[in-house]
Amino acid sequence: MGWGSDWMFDFFGSVMPVFFIVVVGIVLLSAGKGLLQWSRNNRQPLLTVESKIVSKRTEVKHTHHHDDTMSSRTRTTYYVTFEVESGDRMEFVVSGEEYGMCAEGDQGMLRFQGTRFYSFARHPKIHQDLARG
Repeated sequence: MGWGSDWMFDFFGSVMPVFFIVVVGIVLLSAGKGLLQWSRNNRQPLLTVESKIVSKRTEVKHTHHHDDTMSSRTRTTYYVTFEVESGDRMEFVVSGEEYGMCAEGDQGMLRFQGTRFYSFARHPKIHQDLARG
């Protein structure tokens, strides 16, 4: 019994459908996870609370495409961590513009819903100085 051409058809007939199902499963799982988080956020109340910025960070992802153009892409995600009056800390993904406006130590009103950031309204500097007073 030797290697005939049937093994290739057997491989593609049995392994490739399994591979396809796994890839589709991963895509559906990722989409489902995002949809579930979106749904959870929508069920949460929209809150506005007194808070303070305690840290900022960025995450830079760089990808290379080795096609005819040899292009690359860089994506930066911006994070800001807020501390509320109870001492709890929450980290949110924010826009680059919002990130640039934030400074550690700023105090103000944080508006959010679940894990979804809406806004941060800083108190004027004189208000913060009086609060530390």
